[in-house]
Amino acid sequence: MKLDPVSLRLFVAVMEESAIARAAARENIAPSAASRRLAELEQQLRVELFARSNRGMQPTDAAWALLNLARGVLHDLDGIALQMREYGSGLRGQVRLVANISAITQFLPGELQRFMARHPGVQVQLQEQISSAIARSVAENAADLGILNEGSYGAHLRLLPYREDELVLALPAGHVLARRKQVRLAEVLPYELVATHPGSAIHHQLQRGAAEAGLPLKLRMQVSGYDALCLMVAAGMGLGVLPRGSAQIYKSALSIRLVALDEAWARRRLMLCLRADEQPGGAARLLVEHLQADAGVPA
Repeated sequence: MKLDPVSLRLFVAVMEESAIARAAARENIAPSAASRRLAELEQQLRVELFARSNRGMQPTDAAWALLNLARGVLHDLDGIALQMREYGSGLRGQVRLVANISAITQFLPGELQRFMARHPGVQVQLQEQISSAIARSVAENAADLGILNEGSYGAHLRLLPYREDELVLALPAGHVLARRKQVRLAEVLPYELVATHPGSAIHHQLQRGAAEAGLPLKLRMQVSGYDALCLMVAAGMGLGVLPRGSAQIYKSALSIRLVALDEAWARRRLMLCLRADEQPGGAARLLVEHLQADAGVPA
């Protein structure tokens, strides 16, 4: 049995209007077509819904029972349509977001909290990756949106402005460089460093900077997170380079100092990463707009 929602909606209108003509006008259908639909509905259900006489049509007990059932079905159908429209507009849905640790530790917690408070029907799945892996995930459709360091990742990706951050030197409070307001990388390289893992953008930058200065990069250890880096620096295991916003999280709890790096590359741009051949839709579009608005990027 295939019940037609149009016929069910017409039936409810007849029950509420107590007249086929008024119900037909309400549902924008001809009275003759309305009568035919009601008759077909009775045939499908194999039950008499209206007792017909010279005085008109009187609902049967079956009609009153069907009224409650039909209202429930139509309500559920309307709910389905509404939810699908919300998915299309972005009010509901899921966004697969990949971001580097700099974005996650400096900006995303507050931004995502505000976004999800405004759009409770949207689920954001966040995963941390390094910038090269982020570009690959977005290009291969393993993620809808990425946040990575500015760079050249190929024509298949489109980068949008997001935020800027600053790399600083973290060092133990008693270190000889701790009193300085800023230092050059060449002044840092004679000391042992606690670095992030080899694939990270900061690690690559330190390698390039050391090569340009003609000095070796003395890596005492490598860690995977900024929390571990700051803990090792505070314990006197070496100096570290990380974003200022990330370092501020640990500075108050650890005996470390932050000194500016007098290098052009210490000022970085973080970018939103999308597939070049697609426009973000639904929830992903809403998240892109929210992240840029929160960062003060002009629309």
